[in-house]
Amino acid sequence: MLRFILRRFASAVPTLFLVITISFFLMRFAPGGPFNMERPLPPQILENMNRAYHLDEPLWQQYLRYMVNVVQGDFGPSYIYRDFTILELMKQSLPYSLTLGSFALLIAVGGGLTMGTIAALRQNSIIDVLVMSVANIGITVPNFVVGPVLALIFAVMLGWLPGGGWGDGSPRFLVLPMIALALPEMAVFARLMRGSMLESLRTDHIRTARAYGLPSRVLVFAHAMRAGLLPCITYLAPAAAQLLTGSAVVETIFGIPGVGRYFVTGALNRDYTLVMATVVLVSVFIIVFNLAVDLIYALLDPRVRYD
Repeated sequence: MLRFILRRFASAVPTLFLVITISFFLMRFAPGGPFNMERPLPPQILENMNRAYHLDEPLWQQYLRYMVNVVQGDFGPSYIYRDFTILELMKQSLPYSLTLGSFALLIAVGGGLTMGTIAALRQNSIIDVLVMSVANIGITVPNFVVGPVLALIFAVMLGWLPGGGWGDGSPRFLVLPMIALALPEMAVFARLMRGSMLESLRTDHIRTARAYGLPSRVLVFAHAMRAGLLPCITYLAPAAAQLLTGSAVVETIFGIPGVGRYFVTGALNRDYTLVMATVVLVSVFIIVFNLAVDLIYALLDPRVRYD
């Protein structure tokens, strides 16, 4: 197991290298630049700013300079938020995204697995139809529609919850963005769990255990669900990375000062260093969660071995 973990971490290095390299050149090849504004700057001022941020150097030299700084843990200054470095912006915004994403992930996983299991055990019943209908709605309706509708109903019309902002971080301010962020992922987990549970319940060893008179509770939770969780665990890595690094749409709608807001601002204003830092952050989360998923596989399925 230890050798497997070390190999995965070793393979993560070239993966991150490729992600950073491709993202760097894609950002540079995109039209426009960080100092292209609606009212163009005077040529002398633009030249001075490019020189100050080393943007007047050849592209290969900018790339080498950036890679050396990243290896040292320095993502450079922000071109838009000029009083802050990228690390300072991440330290300010990442806790908000992690808090919101953690609760949304718990809701998505817990609610999705519960709904999918109930639907599988009540296949073709009214409950199954209702659960799958809700799941389809959750998948098809985007966040930028769900968020304003939730704010309109529960904040404006009913006045039960705040319509936006972080406030003091109490649950009242987190309920609406958590629900808007968790609904699409919860729907995906519900559909995956239902399909895998139906397949698991029809396997030979489950039929044999049922024929021997094994209680239904033990049959479902100890055997069928253990095998049915595997597809959901596979989807857990990208879902967790997406939720924990912040959703740009949800954070923008509800005014959450998280990473997603900076990603949108950086992309619109060609803030190269800010966008690159966000890409690296998401890549690291995906790599770490994929490793965790592989280890969970070994716990759920005894046939999986990493020796």
